[in-house]
Parts: sequence; C-alpha cells; structure tokens
Amino acid sequence: MIAVLLAVPPVQSARLAAELEMEGVRVVTAVQPDAILPLPPDVDAVVVSAGRRTLTTELIAACDRAGVRIVPLGDTVGRAGRRGLPPVLPSGAQGWQVVAALTADIPEQPVPTAAHRVTVVWGPSGSPGRSTVAIQLAVELARAGWRAALVDADTVAPSLALLLGLSDDAPGIAAACRRAERGGLDSAELTRLASALETSTGEIAVLGGINRPGRWPELGADRLRSALQACRGWAQQTVVDVASPFGADDEATYDLAGPRRHAATTAALQEADAIVAVASADPLGISRFVREHAELRRLTAPTPIRVVINRVRPGPLGLDARAQIRRTLERFSGVTDIAFLPWDQRAADAALLNARPMADVTPRSALVAAVRRLAATHAPPAASAVTDDSSRGSSRVARRLLRAPAARGASRGAGGRGSAS
Repeated sequence: MIAVLLAVPPVQSARLAAELEMEGVRVVTAVQPDAILPLPPDVDAVVVSAGRRTLTTELIAACDRAGVRIVPLGDTVGRAGRRGLPPVLPSGAQGWQVVAALTADIPEQPVPTAAHRVTVVWGPSGSPGRSTVAIQLAVELARAGWRAALVDADTVAPSLALLLGLSDDAPGIAAACRRAERGGLDSAELTRLASALETSTGEIAVLGGINRPGRWPELGADRLRSALQACRGWAQQTVVDVASPFGADDEATYDLAGPRRHAATTAALQEADAIVAVASADPLGISRFVREHAELRRLTAPTPIRVVINRVRPGPLGLDARAQIRRTLERFSGVTDIAFLPWDQRAADAALLNARPMADVTPRSALVAAVRRLAATHAPPAASAVTDDSSRGSSRVARRLLRAPAARGASRGAGGRGSAS
C-alpha cells in the first residue's frame, strides 16, 4: 500500500485523506504546507500545495535523498515546472487524480493490451445509449478482426436480444452464471449457450440477458464475475452492457446477507479491463454523469475509463456543445480525454426498425464512423495483438495487490521527479 504525507490546507486535508483511503492509499499524517521537514519514516510520497514557501530546495533535496515522490497541487505550474517536478494537479484535485499521478509512470504487470479483454459499457440513469454503444462497439471490434462477444448483464432493463432480433428465451448469461457457479463453464459451454449474430463484419456471439425482471437474483456478483473470467478464454473481446445503478442503495436494506439487484453492475465494473462510460449530451445527462463519476472511479480504480458523450447536437447546449461539455467535465470531474458521438436519429430509427446493428443498415452513418474511430483507439487491429496464450491477472483485487509492491519500489527509486438505448 502506498503511504503518503498530506501537506495541504486543513480545509482540504480531511476530504483528500478520506478519498485517498478509499482508493487504497494510506495517509501517514497531515501537516501544514510549510512544516513538512523532517520527513517521517516509511513515506512514499508527499502531496503538497505548490507555492514559494513549500516547494523549497531543502524539501526537494530531502525527498530525493529519501526516494520520496512529490505531488504538487495548485493553480499555477511555473515553480514546479522549473524544479523538474511532475505536472501540478488542480488545487481541488480528487483522491483518484492524486492516485493516478502517483502511479502514472509505474510499469504494469505483463497484461495483454487488447486480446482477452472484458470491456464494460456503463452510463448513468436516463438511457444515455449504453446498449447502442455496446452493440456498435462489438461490431467494430469484429470488423477489426477480433473474436467478439456481447453480454447483456443489465438487471433492470435488458434489451440486447430485442434490439438485435434474437430470442429472449435463449439460455444466455443467466445460464452461464449457473454453470460458472458449479465450475462447469468453459469455451465449448459458452458457445452452446450463446446466440450467433451474423453481421456485415462477421459473427458475434451474444449472451442475452434475463427475460423477466424478477430473474435478477440469477446474476449474482460471484456468479457473474466467474462467468466474465471464463469469457476471457472464449472471446478476444467481450463487451458487457450493464445497468446504471452501482448497488449502494441496496446496502440500506435489512437483509444484509441477501442478494443485491445491482450487484451485477458493480461486479462487472470491478472485473472489467476497460470501462466505456456513456453520457448523453444534454444538461441533465452531463449533470448525472458528473455526480456519479467520482463513485465510479472509487469502485473501479485503477481500471481505465473512456468517457463517451453520445447524441451530440447543438439543440440542448447551443452551437458550441462540445466545448461546453469539455469545460464542464474538466472542471467538475477532471476528465480531459473525451470521445463524442453525433446525434443520428435516422440511423437509430433504421436500426430499431430492422432489429440490426446500425453498421448493417446505415453503414455511412456519422455515428457508425464515430464508433469505428472509438474502437480503433480502444483496441488495435487483431493482427497486431498479443498471442492467444498470453496470461493476465484478471481481477481488480489481483491487479491492485500486484501493483502495490511495484508502486513502493518505483517511488523509492523515482525520488522527487517524480442514440436510443
């Protein structure tokens, strides 16, 4: 576990300490920004307010000698930049941003960058287009040459089978979860349980969702996590569509040992190798995303999250919609890497009418082209992928346990340089 010393104003210290503890970082102590020296023992990093009286030559030299990383917070970059320190984070930076800065240059364990990967498509409530993006992403990954699978793990409103014209009576993900619980789920069994979807880019295996709302207990957290782990050996790219709630509201129920309806979403997000977070390009959609983004980061760090803004058009936000969204997300969520998907009602209607992916019925759609660009950045063409026999630490817990020793070693050596749904 990374150990840090906080040297920020008291009004900021308590909040940041709580957020860092939730991210798995131990806060050794908190001091005034100008009272850091002498450094306490067993500290890996110092989070300090950037200023003339704090980023002194003595502090930087002491951190270099002790192998302690410096993470400066502030609204100007001049002094930190001249001292060769890392980029200055905003003065109101959240805990996950500090953790990202601490681990930015730590080499990952040998993990395939594209093959045998589970990608979860999530979005806040309000139908931002999760299912549409999940379908199109799977289609474009198949176009790139991957063996792609599509999984409907939505316990609130599963829709993939209906959107794709498949039978909702197929065994699907519920049967896969039952097999996984008994230890009998392998690639052959997954192929038997899945429905084959023939598209213009090739075949996609679809594990449909539950066909009645009351069946949600069949997608238990442990069952679903085991099923998704089995999917890694079955498909090179598995795209999972989930519901929006995380399950925090379930903790207020009296039956703490019983199943949680939204635990499937949390389990899928924590098992994911990558997350595509979809928000609708309107004031309500952006507001909902901003409110839930911090909790999403807390649950899934350090899994990378790609933010996708869907249905971009000038109506709800004016002519400069993209710039307004960029400024809002950067200010309130610290998000700067954003992909935009244009509003294309004609393509969405054609896909619904034909119960087919948009790429099949409207191949020249601007939305299809935008998702294709998103898929290209999400995974390179299959020809450049790692081999099928590569291994990985599959769970989020395993990744964190593997990462902690590397973080401590690196910090010792780096020093102070350190559409419709």
